[in-house]
Amino acid sequence: MWTVEALRRDLDAGRASSRDLVEQALARIADPAGEGARVFLKVYADTARAEADHADRLRKSGVRRSPVDGLPVSVKDLFDVAGDVTRAGSRILADAPPAQSDAPAVARLRAAGAVLLGRTNMVEFAFGTTGLNTHYGTPRNPWDRPRAGSPGAAHGGRVPGGSSSGAAVAQTDGMCVMALGSDTRGSIRQPAALCGVVGFKPTQRRVPREGAFPLSFTLDSIGPLANSVACCAAYDAVLAVEPRTALPEMDAKGLRLLVPRGSLVEDLDAEVESAFEAGLERLAGAGALIVRQPVPAFDRQPEYFKGGGFAGAEAWAIHRRWQDRISEYDPTVGKRLLMVKDGGAADYVELGLLRQAYMAEVEAILAPFDAFLMPTTPCIAPAIAQVSANDEEFFRWTMRILRNVGVVNFLDGCALSLPCHRRGTAPVGLSVCGPAMADRHVLAVARAVEGVLAARG
Repeated sequence: MWTVEALRRDLDAGRASSRDLVEQALARIADPAGEGARVFLKVYADTARAEADHADRLRKSGVRRSPVDGLPVSVKDLFDVAGDVTRAGSRILADAPPAQSDAPAVARLRAAGAVLLGRTNMVEFAFGTTGLNTHYGTPRNPWDRPRAGSPGAAHGGRVPGGSSSGAAVAQTDGMCVMALGSDTRGSIRQPAALCGVVGFKPTQRRVPREGAFPLSFTLDSIGPLANSVACCAAYDAVLAVEPRTALPEMDAKGLRLLVPRGSLVEDLDAEVESAFEAGLERLAGAGALIVRQPVPAFDRQPEYFKGGGFAGAEAWAIHRRWQDRISEYDPTVGKRLLMVKDGGAADYVELGLLRQAYMAEVEAILAPFDAFLMPTTPCIAPAIAQVSANDEEFFRWTMRILRNVGVVNFLDGCALSLPCHRRGTAPVGLSVCGPAMADRHVLAVARAVEGVLAARG
């Protein structure tokens, strides 16, 4: 499993080279027995090799641009890359003019020496949570993947989660050291949880969103999927242009962690409930104070996303220019857009006021705590066949997968999803969450939590 710190040590000691890492990643992407053809919509093989060679030359001369210098990364298909078309997982943008410059997030990665491998698949226009894409195929979840004679062969594979579907599978399958994604209502954290990796949604304003095709101007955030909290923290520092200082050292003993009673921990799949509760027991055993109390604002979540909420209104504002081409959209995306097109201006204004009151209420409740914890998703990954059986099943699974995560986006908070399942079982995510601008503290708390969960076996 690639991690930033281990690879940095290997590169510095000459036990590995950036070119070696890139070649390994490209081989995994190209493996006909793997998911690379569905995960990557475009691969920058030649430029990645050239960038890796440049990083190796700089390292030999004593230059290290950052802790992630020379490490291969992927970017979600909605980010501008200079000279390339940003399709955002769609067909209708295939003939759009190429981007004139890199998105700021991409430019910051390049400046830090990251090697760009290619663009990962996604739900069309980021408007979905299951990971399905009828245009380019759906990357299959690494867990229970169909193979001859395997249990997964009977159902054809499980969804990866979305909308950063390709990002999560690329990360899990070792095709990159970090996958850059976006999160409007869990689009980083859900696929991270369902695929068994770490995903971090930062406070929105910390990472510029220019050059990333929008779903919601109000809720979109940009962040990493990686193999550890420390990896996410390293890339978060690059993306947010934070000083290169280590995360505060925190011990699980003495942490004050809130577990909200109510809707976020109810109606869980048995696997999720078992893994989440086992994680809480481990934390309590390590000396963390687990406080279970209601947070009424979280249970009013349907009010915040009624009629599509901010994302619905803003997505229609973006897409109505193409309303005569809705038939060319992924059918599930087109239907969701048409469902939200009649929202009113007064409703939009009232939603903004509701959000202000919600943020004040929740931040006051969170003040005594280091973070709050919840299951990232209430379910394990369903089969692709289940989700795509009909419209009713698609929308039922969509709402189930995204049920919990939106409380953080509406808060403009930060959250990191950590694997908390036992090895060999269905991936389950435990989220460590906090209010706006508590990002580095939440990352430090999450690293302490990760240390406890790592002993889960």
